[in-house]
Parts: sequence; structure tokens; C-alpha cells
Amino acid sequence: MGMSETLKAISDPVRRKILELLKSERLSAGEIGSHFELTGATISHHLSVLKKAGLVTETREKNFIYYELNVSVFEDVLVWIYQLGGKNDEKN
Repeated sequence: MGMSETLKAISDPVRRKILELLKSERLSAGEIGSHFELTGATISHHLSVLKKAGLVTETREKNFIYYELNVSVFEDVLVWIYQLGGKNDEKN
């Protein structure tokens, strides 16, 4: 996972909302899509970007694919962002 992919993934408000939805439970693409007025293809694209960045994982069960937050990677990103902010504070 490159940080540029991660930043791209979290730069979009739809993807940030998807991450918020997955914070509490795993959801199918259809369940995620029900929170947006977007096509299934658009939701699929957003999920693909999040997956490529390592922020979500998918599990296939029968005819459904479920998505969940990849907590360890998400925590790494939060720590990285926090450290960036901390370095700025040290300059003052």
C-alpha cells in the first residue's frame, strides 16, 4: 500500500462515507449502495479504490460479497496523519 493510493482513496467524500459505514459492521455492496444515490458501477469503483489502498477487505459468501474495514491499515493511516500534524506543531 502506497501512501499516495491511500490519500487518493480518502480524498473522495463518498469513499470517506463508505469507510464510516464500515466502521461498525461489514456490509454488502448493495447495502453500501443503499446509502447513496449512485449507480452500482460507481459504488463498485469506489470499493475497488478502497480495496486497492488496503483500507477495506472483501469476503465472498454464496452470491454476496461483503466488505469490512481493514482496521490495522486504517489505524496505520491515522497514526501517519497524526504524526504529520505533530511535526508541524514542533516547528512552533
